[in-house]
Amino acid sequence: MSPDKLFRLLSDPTRLRCVLMLRDETSLCVCELTYALEMSQPKVSRHLAMLREAGLVLDERRGQWVHYRLDPSLPAWALAVLDAAAAGESGAAMREKDKARLAEMESRPSRDFCAA
Repeated sequence: MSPDKLFRLLSDPTRLRCVLMLRDETSLCVCELTYALEMSQPKVSRHLAMLREAGLVLDERRGQWVHYRLDPSLPAWALAVLDAAAAGESGAAMREKDKARLAEMESRPSRDFCAA
């Protein structure tokens, strides 16, 4: 992945929020992201598809859910960009709200799946 492609992907606030949630949580299904971000499923899925096609995230079907995670083969420079974005002050409050909403979600598929 080239730097210009990564920065174009991350320039959209929805995609940036999705990527940072995946960075923090390791793996999430679409329903968890829609709940945390308070966005519609089609909107989140459309952005995740763009991230997947670009090679930034991977998807995996687990029963009825599709889980997403960052591609572990991302280069170190790309991970450093994500770390810097996560440390940025401007998005910190939004990230905390997203994480708090996710923590409030009942019957999270990834937690139910892991418990099974």
